[in-house]
Amino acid sequence: MKLLVVTSLKDCQKIVAKILDEAGIEVFSLSETIGYKDHQRPVLLDNWFSSGGDQFNSIFLFSFTEDVKANGALELIKKYNEDNKTKFPIRAFIVPVEKSSYSMME
Repeated sequence: MKLLVVTSLKDCQKIVAKILDEAGIEVFSLSETIGYKDHQRPVLLDNWFSSGGDQFNSIFLFSFTEDVKANGALELIKKYNEDNKTKFPIRAFIVPVEKSSYSMME
């Protein structure tokens, strides 16, 4: 079992969902988050009441899935990024899961 982690701009949510579907990943969780892109750490209290700064509406998606499906999704994401050059590519990571309270059944 693997943990597939994907981050992207919220605008790409449907694209990411389509990629996961193509990879055979039917179950995943999604959280909205705010991404920052610059080479400085944001001081959140400085902008507590303002909307300034380089903030980007983003998503954080994860799925516990089989190795083959996680690798398939990663390859599809790499291909998407190669075909669609952007300042904000879709990012994906595969993390091994050592133990689980359940087994994945097909």
